[in-house]
Amino acid sequence: MDYKTSGVCSQKISFDIDNENKVRNVSFIGGCSGNLQGIGRLIDGMEVHEAIERLQGIRCGFKSTSCPDQLAKALSQAINA
Repeated sequence: MDYKTSGVCSQKISFDIDNENKVRNVSFIGGCSGNLQGIGRLIDGMEVHEAIERLQGIRCGFKSTSCPDQLAKALSQAINA
């Protein structure tokens, strides 16, 4: 799935959800490359609901969202579609 981000430095998040409801192949376009690669690797294989719970609500500085929070929103949208 591709998700267009809002309010953060990255422009897009791509990911898959496998048949076991686990997050796979997370990649961000734009943003802080090293940190975002790290997030992608850390949640690879994690159950979708756990990933959402861990990432939602994280803020970046004075912004009301962050790249991890945007990923949580993308995952929520994917499972509720």
